[in-house]
Amino acid sequence: MKIESVSQPKGRDERFTLIMEDGAKIKVHPAVMNQFSLHSGLELSETAMEEMQSAQGLSSAKARAVRIVSATGVSKKELEVRLIYKGEDAQNAKDAVAWLTELDILDDLKIAKRLAMSGANKGYGRARIRQIFYQKRIPKELWEEAMEDLPEPDNAIDGFLQKKLKGETPDPKELKKVVDALMRRGHRWSDIQPALGRYEAEIDVLMEEQ
Repeated sequence: MKIESVSQPKGRDERFTLIMEDGAKIKVHPAVMNQFSLHSGLELSETAMEEMQSAQGLSSAKARAVRIVSATGVSKKELEVRLIYKGEDAQNAKDAVAWLTELDILDDLKIAKRLAMSGANKGYGRARIRQIFYQKRIPKELWEEAMEDLPEPDNAIDGFLQKKLKGETPDPKELKKVVDALMRRGHRWSDIQPALGRYEAEIDVLMEEQ
């Protein structure tokens, strides 16, 4: 199959367009252009065409993987799934993930620690952070190590109680709503109960001062 002409990339599209003798248009990345020394008038055998298209598939997966990783933190498995969802070949998706891993760009433990600290900064407890790990497809064997440096939940729970109860004595119904909200945020009852005691003690001190 002969390449009749080559069109340069336009706009944000970094790919060249090959116009083949049968009128077909094939888009290829610069790396593939260089790898196969593609140019107008080049005659490609059937085997060479298959190799070029295979190389382009992998190049496409790598380029998309870099864009995804640059835009947001993802785990290896999440990136692989997203690449396949975007239309990349499953093997090319695996190879692109392996490529970024070799370059030390993808590191599940680093991503997990970042997610854990981000969750803690939002006032989440460990159970909620584990949900985030699950959603982001972080390997389960990394979960506990990723949460090793998290602060104790006391400040987060105390702050939430102050924000919601505003220093007032709540009725049982209102108190249950606040406790349920803390549970949804991933905090354990064993951590919430002493925080309620601290809140009540603080109210008692304020009432004594009045």
